[in-house]
Amino acid sequence: MPAITVPDITVLPRIPEPDPAVTRERPVRSLTTAPHGLEGEGFPVRRAFAGVDLGELDPFVHLDQMGEVEYAPGEPKGTAWHPHRGFETVTYIIDGIFEHQDSNGGGGVITNGDTQWMTAGAGILHIEKPPESLVISGGLFHGFQLWVNLPRDQKWAAPRYQDLRAQEVAVATSTDGGALLRIIAGEVAGIKGPGSTYSPITLIHATLSPGARLSLPWRADYNALVYVMAGHGAVGADARPIQTGQLAVFGAGDALTVAALQVQESRSPNLDVLILGGRPIREPVAWMGPFVMNTREEVMQAFSDYQAGRLGTIPAINAVHNTPTAIVESGERPGGDSA
Repeated sequence: MPAITVPDITVLPRIPEPDPAVTRERPVRSLTTAPHGLEGEGFPVRRAFAGVDLGELDPFVHLDQMGEVEYAPGEPKGTAWHPHRGFETVTYIIDGIFEHQDSNGGGGVITNGDTQWMTAGAGILHIEKPPESLVISGGLFHGFQLWVNLPRDQKWAAPRYQDLRAQEVAVATSTDGGALLRIIAGEVAGIKGPGSTYSPITLIHATLSPGARLSLPWRADYNALVYVMAGHGAVGADARPIQTGQLAVFGAGDALTVAALQVQESRSPNLDVLILGGRPIREPVAWMGPFVMNTREEVMQAFSDYQAGRLGTIPAINAVHNTPTAIVESGERPGGDSA
């Protein structure tokens, strides 16, 4: 799991541990296990937010762990051209290569540790796929795609594209030097990541050595989520066990804790986690397939605009991202069940 590494972690800025006398540790509110699914043309994913109420995730909507998979020659797959409106997609590649192209002229190639940030805003078409060289050779592929909602007054913003290279990511370490933090967006302890976001968020990829403990200051007005991409550990003040493919949702407070078990599996020698949170938008959400809006009428209008060619000229497709095929609104789980 390369992403970005450093030759000497001891020279990095250190994030001071929150003072327990003046901070409140966030409790773990829920722990869920991501089910497996297929994305796009058939590559395997874990659906990290499955079964979690949208209100707990706000301002996030959707998170897929893509892979980790070792493709044989001819096996790598991507997505077909598809539309988006009303939110931002954040694609973070840890291993492998992905190509992106959109109807707004954005796009490029992202690889180990790179992030592609696309603001769909008023509407865009795009495609994501492995390059032909990877299809021919096969190889390791592992990454994430996160959907970040946009507030009502920014859903109609002009589309834009950010290409964030691995070396641009801010890096830091914990007080004891046992954790490497890659700050992709937002800020922690005054250290800022390069991502420019409409909805205020923080997104961190942290690698904890066996036995290491990471305690972070966390904005009280943000929610807080920890997803384990590899390894075994514990979260919260009560050290609730957590492992690969599980998501912890934290309650209120202004500090959070993640720890790695002393003994890890040989295939995952460290604990790797995504730590993310943002300021809740607290607006109605209507989500179906590739569109995240505020009302059912706006979702249906998005489909109408897409079918009429007003989001671009790329040929239409029938299904997108294996996301809801019926409109999901605030108070409902992504699967459609009442909260």
